Amino acid sequence: MEGKNNMDIIKASASEQDVSSTSTKINIKQFLKFFIPSMIGLIVFVYPIPYVDGKFVSYSEGFTIPIAVLKDYIQGYMSDFLPLLVVTSIMITVVGSLYTKIMQPSLILNNQFLNNLLNVKTSWLILRMLGAFFAVVTYFKLGFEFIYSDSIGGLLLYELMPILFVVFFLAGLLLPLLLDFGLLEFVGVLCTKVMRPLFGLPGRSSVDCLASWLGDGTIGVLLTDKQLQSGFYTKREAAVIATSFSAVSVTFCLVVISQVKLESYFINMVGVVALCGIVCALIVPKLFPLSKIEDTYITKNDEVDCEAIPEGRTLFNYGLHKAVQRAEKSPSFFTFLNDGLKNILDMWIGILPIVMAIGTLGLIVAEKTPVFDYLGMPFIPFLELLNIPFAAEMSKTIMVGFADMFLPAIIGSSIESELTRFVIACLSVSQLIYMSEVGGLILGTKIPVSFFQLLIIFLLRTVISLPIIALCAHMIF
Repeated sequence: MEGKNNMDIIKASASEQDVSSTSTKINIKQFLKFFIPSMIGLIVFVYPIPYVDGKFVSYSEGFTIPIAVLKDYIQGYMSDFLPLLVVTSIMITVVGSLYTKIMQPSLILNNQFLNNLLNVKTSWLILRMLGAFFAVVTYFKLGFEFIYSDSIGGLLLYELMPILFVVFFLAGLLLPLLLDFGLLEFVGVLCTKVMRPLFGLPGRSSVDCLASWLGDGTIGVLLTDKQLQSGFYTKREAAVIATSFSAVSVTFCLVVISQVKLESYFINMVGVVALCGIVCALIVPKLFPLSKIEDTYITKNDEVDCEAIPEGRTLFNYGLHKAVQRAEKSPSFFTFLNDGLKNILDMWIGILPIVMAIGTLGLIVAEKTPVFDYLGMPFIPFLELLNIPFAAEMSKTIMVGFADMFLPAIIGSSIESELTRFVIACLSVSQLIYMSEVGGLILGTKIPVSFFQLLIIFLLRTVISLPIIALCAHMIF
């Protein structure tokens, strides 16, 4: 770099990455602008702390991440009001959407953010209205007892939706700490040698998986959606990450294994689920429907090539410079809060009604009809071939996981065989796509996956995971 003035950051264009004319020096101010917010974000979303059921414990008893602890505290203080806030949010969404659709007000149509939020397609408007109907019926217990029962509408409105409401608030406000200050650029460069060759994905996608695994699958989906809209993921990459790497949290794995009364096999479960997740991530994206999704960006971003390592640079050195470069473009504090508020409104308005609508419909089918029993029958010969006891009883739990991940553990908890209960617990977590939360959440985002495609992905993950889980179960029991 001799004969050149010192420059703060590497500047690499999309067409060429000529680093011979730039300096590698980074001053302490630039480093701290990347390091401090990124470390805060990393601690909030990823760092495991020993906290279970509202109290701090030893690591051997379980752990979660700080944002989950914040979520628990807020839920604890506002538990009586959260269902009403959810209903109010959904009703405001429907009223605003109907007003926009019918009146076409210029104030909304000329505002890109409000237009994207409220001027939706007719199909999405219908789903929002259906979600509002289910929410109001459940909250006020209006006539349709099968809707507002504790196992259907009550499960969603009083247990799931308050969690999502709080998670959306915290994630929307704090996700910019991961997105805007260079952490993903730094991790993306470091992990590209693993994620690209194995999974064909950007290195930064490893953060999505880690946030899901230690925190919650919804956080991974939200993070993926934001990266898609920012132009860092293609449509196919976002779809693959959301359906393969937005894993069920370790904490919820403990809840599931406890439901089937096999807590002592928790570590075994985590290992089996991780193995299934890796195998499915290697295979499912190469099959329909994920293989047919366009590998194009919905937003142009000149930094999408940031993981290409220039000649003569180390991974750490180049990753640090890309991180500092991103941090230099970070928003002001006011813009940070403004963007966080928009994120929150985007999730509250765009996602809550969809999850309420699709989740309720799925649970109605699961609880009030024999549909999932019939759908599970073709799996009986497969289960018998795998030498799983009580194959007929277990078959009833397989497809019901598409409606809600916890239902298989509830239904299968009375089966006498420990091996079978272990298989049910591991499979329900490995299937990953369940409409009461992650599935409905994906449909409410910009990630280009349809309901039918989610069903196919669910079936593929089931067929691939089941033999692996059965083999491991026979080795354990």
